[in-house]
Amino acid sequence: MQVSTALESREAAEKLAREIVEAKLSAGAQIIGPVTSAFWHLGEFGTGEEWQLLLKTHSDRFEDLQAYLTEHHPWTNPEIVAVPIVAGSDAYLSWVRKTVEQGEES
Repeated sequence: MQVSTALESREAAEKLAREIVEAKLSAGAQIIGPVTSAFWHLGEFGTGEEWQLLLKTHSDRFEDLQAYLTEHHPWTNPEIVAVPIVAGSDAYLSWVRKTVEQGEES
């Protein structure tokens, strides 16, 4: 699956990506940005610059990844959205699974 979140700066996205990949909650991460977001926050419409963090993991690790994001993300209610990867190369998907399995070296 691919899990996405957003952060306020490239530095914050890089820090969180490093921590998550080193903890093997995600096999890899991509940082995209800056992007402009439009949103409602505390009853007001706003726009802002954000950096999107895309994380590749296995569904078996989603709960752990979600818990880590909830605890370590700088925002109190961060975007945490997961979508299934419905197709991909066997070699890549195998690498993702092996990398995030606890105790597995890749």
